[in-house]
Amino acid sequence: MSQADHQAMRCWISGRVQGVFFRASTQDKAQALGLDGYAMNLSDGRVEVVAQGPESALESLGQWLRQGPPKARVDSVDCEAFAGRVEPGFHTR
Repeated sequence: MSQADHQAMRCWISGRVQGVFFRASTQDKAQALGLDGYAMNLSDGRVEVVAQGPESALESLGQWLRQGPPKARVDSVDCEAFAGRVEPGFHTR
């Protein structure tokens, strides 16, 4: 797969998304989709997710973020294109 086939996005997820395994579950989903990037808690209670990989995998992750893991309550997901590069693999911070 060429680099041109890869895209990246940054999303901010709000609701009950901290303390409910949101980051770890996002990591599991992203790794299953073959994405690189990270998920981290923000001081304002949101979770930030940056992911890079094939467009179809990013779309799948975006759909998953709108529901999250069972104990989460997702109120909103705001995503935008991300022009930076991320480290290989998917990590939590």
